[in-house]
Amino acid sequence: MLGAFRACQFLTSVSSKYAQDRDCANKRKYLSQSPISRIKVSTFMILTSKCRYLRKGWSWTCKLVRFSTPALPLKSKVESNGTTRVGKHGGEFLPPTRVGKGRGFLPGDRAGEKSPPFSDDFGVGGRGGGGWDIAEFDDFLKKRAETALESSFKAYNPNPEAVTDQFNEQVGEALTNGNLTRRHLTGGECMATNPIDRCWRCDPDWAKDRKKLANCARGFGHQTHGGKDGKYYIVTDPSDNNVETPKPGTLRHAVIQDEPLWIIFDKHMVIRLKQELIVNSYKTIDGRGVDVHIAYGAGITIQFVTHVIIHGIKIHHIVPASGGMIRDSLEHVGLRTTSDGDAISVFGSNHIWIDHCSLSRCTDGLVDVIMASTAITISNCKFNHHNDVMLLGANDGYGEDKIMQATVAFNRFGKGLIQRMPRCRWGFFHVVNNDYSHWQLYAIGGSAHPTIISQGNRFKASNNPFTKQVTKRDYADKSEWMNWKWRSEGDKFMNGAYFVESGAPLPHENSPLTKQTLIKFKPGSYAGRLTRYAGALKCRVGKPC
Repeated sequence: MLGAFRACQFLTSVSSKYAQDRDCANKRKYLSQSPISRIKVSTFMILTSKCRYLRKGWSWTCKLVRFSTPALPLKSKVESNGTTRVGKHGGEFLPPTRVGKGRGFLPGDRAGEKSPPFSDDFGVGGRGGGGWDIAEFDDFLKKRAETALESSFKAYNPNPEAVTDQFNEQVGEALTNGNLTRRHLTGGECMATNPIDRCWRCDPDWAKDRKKLANCARGFGHQTHGGKDGKYYIVTDPSDNNVETPKPGTLRHAVIQDEPLWIIFDKHMVIRLKQELIVNSYKTIDGRGVDVHIAYGAGITIQFVTHVIIHGIKIHHIVPASGGMIRDSLEHVGLRTTSDGDAISVFGSNHIWIDHCSLSRCTDGLVDVIMASTAITISNCKFNHHNDVMLLGANDGYGEDKIMQATVAFNRFGKGLIQRMPRCRWGFFHVVNNDYSHWQLYAIGGSAHPTIISQGNRFKASNNPFTKQVTKRDYADKSEWMNWKWRSEGDKFMNGAYFVESGAPLPHENSPLTKQTLIKFKPGSYAGRLTRYAGALKCRVGKPC
């Protein structure tokens, strides 16, 4: 098994990135002629690599699959579309496909077709996309994936407009109650400018009741519990030397536990992860009160799990890691391929809340949410100095992402950002009261007919006359994308910025909240105030944060 892994890794140069078209063309020719098609595969494996056209975002994918008769030699043929097929089950070397982030997706359903979400031959069906990083999809991971997908379908809200209206009502209350401020018992002033912060920041005893934070999520991730029902775990050691048997007191040892945990840190620390940090379900990583950096190593992976909160962490300079055997729970160690270099990767998971984090300068994405993940809120974060900022859905062919629902709120998209703030596919996305400045290509983009509701954001374009448009639609003619629901309500546009709308207006009349006193979201002119404290906060014990 490991020999086959190394063969595929050698043939495809897993961690290489190609900047020239010639290199990609040569790689395609090499793969189509490679002896990998004659390898007898006895175990199911997913092995991936990238060959990226930097200007077009194309990717390569390599896979080995388990066949029902592994003892027989595997025959390959080149199809008319350039795909090399291996055996009757259709294991493929895919030619460059515009999937944005195309690692590890498997043959299965196409848009409009229905196929089982999981199959015996391929482990996970559908044309997923995004960083699987799994080299051996064993029974443990298969069961975890099935459970996660079932949980995601339960988390799906059939009336997402009600969530957006409820969020708008909460924003209005936060801005009207107390004239943007609240006072704590000692008479000092606490600036809590949005409903999430107003829930906890003005309490001087926040450190004595850290778990109160779990009640403060809003938007689609509002039911995220994290480690609320568990014990506290104090991280005392910033090292990450053993990824198979993590040392007690380290962050890796904390996140692999099978019980709910609220994870805090006893001092300032910089954690350089040797391999991707694979987080188990029902965990909160809470960096309040200290200065915690995850940097100069691998990033955080949230895969096939539920109820995870990441709060108050600075994540930057994340790079790909080589992979290998990595523990993801007390009872399982799995073989992983090279990681992407994402700051935070959310894969096939639900009830995820990322709040008050500062993210910048990573190799791939800052936040990637893919493969039927749902019930997501990304709030109060600060993003700087990066190209592909936020990906919500990775593959136009993966229809299961229709259940993806995410709220992007109160974030500050600041200096040195190029694109994907976010870039969406298939699902329903509420982008509300964020502050955007000087994107270099576009701010909000998408394909595969997502619903994007942009409300109360402030968009300040750069001085480049060719990048004034906020929106960008891919892989569809105007006659098609004009039917996608992309609506702008109450946004503020500066320095020539403009939003190209499409589709029907958002049907607020269908929301059950219309019968209540509905305070509409605040317009984009308030975005600066609502995002003033975005990013990791400097909280001190005994004082409002």
